[in-house]
Amino acid sequence: MLFAAETWPFTIATFLMLLIAVVEGLAMVAGANISEWLQSALPDPWDSVHGPFDNVLGWLHVGRVPFLVLVVLFLMGFALAGFALNMVANRIFGLWVPTLISVPLAFFATLPFVRILGAGLARIIPQDQTFAVSFETLIGRVATMVGGTARPGYPAQARVANEHGQNLYIMVEPETEGVTFGSGEQILLKKQISGSRFAGVVNPWPDLV
Repeated sequence: MLFAAETWPFTIATFLMLLIAVVEGLAMVAGANISEWLQSALPDPWDSVHGPFDNVLGWLHVGRVPFLVLVVLFLMGFALAGFALNMVANRIFGLWVPTLISVPLAFFATLPFVRILGAGLARIIPQDQTFAVSFETLIGRVATMVGGTARPGYPAQARVANEHGQNLYIMVEPETEGVTFGSGEQILLKKQISGSRFAGVVNPWPDLV
């Protein structure tokens, strides 16, 4: 099954995942960190992204989990979904699923996989000192609400650029009772509640953004 013509996209995904793991492991032995280097070296690709796609990126925890980690999670989920689909089809019908069908199905099955595992990693990673400092430095910056309506005690998702110009996805709620933040509003971050959760006010100086 690994080298069947219908499963080659999933075989490639598996080898890419293993290659990234080996390179990262060798780099760590040498005292380097490929994930951090890649995160800082690449330009942020989401600067011009707005609207529904912006919500999808936040839903996948882009900006809250190192990008290389999300890539590995995606490759893993894509390969597992593709091989599982073909294994079931082969046992029931005695054939492999054409790539035009299996690839889209595996792709969409992978998204919740990345979402769920990314959520667990997002809870752990901010405990690392590097990320804690990164989140702390967001105080005083202006974030853009990108999903849902935020109320005191009920934060919603927002996008904000850090000191390196990279976009992070955080949770923001109003600092004042009776206030709500809607999608697209510019919010001045005033206080870090915990981790990636902040309280803020509507930006009083929108012309300076």
